Amino acid sequence: MASVGAVKFLLCLLLCLFNSQTLCQGEKNDRYANRYSFIKRASSFSSSSSSSSSVISSTGSNDGYDYIIVGGGTAGCPLGATLSEKFRVLVLERGGVPFTNPNVSFMENFHITLADTSPSSPSQYFISTDGVLNARARVLGGGTSINAGFYTRASSRFIEKVGWDAKIVNESYPWVEKKIVYRPKIAPWQRAVRDGLLDAGVSPFNGFTFDHVHGTKVGGTIFDRFGRRHSAAQLLASGNPKNLTVLVYATVHKIVFDTRGKIPKAVGVIFRDENGKQHEAVLRKSRESEVIVSSGAIGTPQLLMLSGIGPKDELQKWNIPVVLDNPYVGKGMADNPLNTIFVPSRRPVKQSLIETVGITNKGVYIEASSGFGQSNDSIHCHHGILSAEIGQLSTIPPKKRSAEAVQEYLKGKREIPVEAFRGGFILSKVASPWSTGELKLMNTNVEDNPSVTFNYFNHPYDLQRCVEGIRIATKVVQSEHFRNYTLCDRQSTENLLNMTVKANVNLVPKHVNDTKSLEQFCRDTVITIWHYHGGCHVGKVVGSDHKVLGVHGLRVVDGSTFTESPGTNPQATVMMMGRYMGVKILRDRLGNSSGI
Repeated sequence: MASVGAVKFLLCLLLCLFNSQTLCQGEKNDRYANRYSFIKRASSFSSSSSSSSSVISSTGSNDGYDYIIVGGGTAGCPLGATLSEKFRVLVLERGGVPFTNPNVSFMENFHITLADTSPSSPSQYFISTDGVLNARARVLGGGTSINAGFYTRASSRFIEKVGWDAKIVNESYPWVEKKIVYRPKIAPWQRAVRDGLLDAGVSPFNGFTFDHVHGTKVGGTIFDRFGRRHSAAQLLASGNPKNLTVLVYATVHKIVFDTRGKIPKAVGVIFRDENGKQHEAVLRKSRESEVIVSSGAIGTPQLLMLSGIGPKDELQKWNIPVVLDNPYVGKGMADNPLNTIFVPSRRPVKQSLIETVGITNKGVYIEASSGFGQSNDSIHCHHGILSAEIGQLSTIPPKKRSAEAVQEYLKGKREIPVEAFRGGFILSKVASPWSTGELKLMNTNVEDNPSVTFNYFNHPYDLQRCVEGIRIATKVVQSEHFRNYTLCDRQSTENLLNMTVKANVNLVPKHVNDTKSLEQFCRDTVITIWHYHGGCHVGKVVGSDHKVLGVHGLRVVDGSTFTESPGTNPQATVMMMGRYMGVKILRDRLGNSSGI
């Protein structure tokens, strides 16, 4: 996810994580109440299956759900909408609705949501053990409600690798695209990046396309021409409102299993509403009924472990009853490392998030963003202890970076001059990293972040590709297309790299003025672009049908099953995955009578 925080699209998160500002998520109102009448607060849940314990409910079959989806995010929303066409579906989302929150809804406010670290924020920050700051969604629509909006499909190689039916895939992508995807009006900064990439040899130019093809292209966006976001939450409108119930502020604490047979079977979930009251939602007593976990690469392995599925030693450490010993839960975690070059401009630059991308044949992608910072909200936003202002972070030892230290810094912080925000960023991302890590529990509270390690650049091939990406990005910055209106020339490129190193974009110790070593630059300035994945890999935690191995009635549908992040941005494929798996489930269960 530079000098002022590598994108405000990516890095206001990294620069604003300790912001004390409180912004609340939008609440339900008449504007969308009619269209989304099935979305309700968790406290409205009333059922004979409500329980104060985790025992199996004796509720009759007519009172249960055919499918309970844990997580109303990027995959969960299209999945829930699709399954509701034929069956009774309950979607449980721990966050609120995105529709009436202007900081979620409008591109110009993109960075403000990431700056909000309040308990009710749509964006829940976490810091990996590597020292890289990150975020996970806590809002209906998941990552599509807080991301930079870029839309591009996965490569055909990825589809073949995961073993999906290409025909259903090619039906499912357009299902998403017709509803919430747009063609961007390319911004001047993005045109300069396009031309600079072509000059740097990242060719051919493939024009506007959703397809993942080598060369330079313009992709789609979920922001319309007015700059308004269209998230996966809107895909819920395609569902059958008579069969679909979506509860917001519903935090699932564990999956409930019937362990009386030879193989454990998921029969429901325990969740808490916004008032802290505990409820139990149960499945219909049918062999095909399922709990489907779509809580993302962080939330899904965490919930499985808290429910008793995971490494036995890890579960026993936290006194969690073991339902199934599976040593692979939480393993194989990966994040695509990102590095940026800050490019100051002579004049304010029009805002733009990712529109243009250069796709190299070495698995390095070059992207860009610009202009986040000219508004009063941006300039006066407290960037906290991670401010790129002069590198104060390095003066505070890690063990002394307390909440008190943060507040003390905020009090004495100087206002950042507007000039610091002008310009934009060139981004270099390493795709399909060979370096992987793991996720472990920190406690038994599902609302707290687990411990996540990504091991950025542990494998030399990842570091080699990062260096190649920075070299390409440097050529783009040095091209005449940028020199025409920026402060950058060939002589100042090293200064730009040093400027980026000095910026406090992570908690990794810095080597300022050592940019002659691009390897060191990569290590010092690594950040995230929120494309983490893994933790529940196919063949180790789930089968090819995404059913959890060793138990009945439980499936995982999200990016935790991926061994690599699809395309240059995963959201298109994860939304498609939700629709795809819904169609597959219906066809497998109903055959030709599914009508899907």
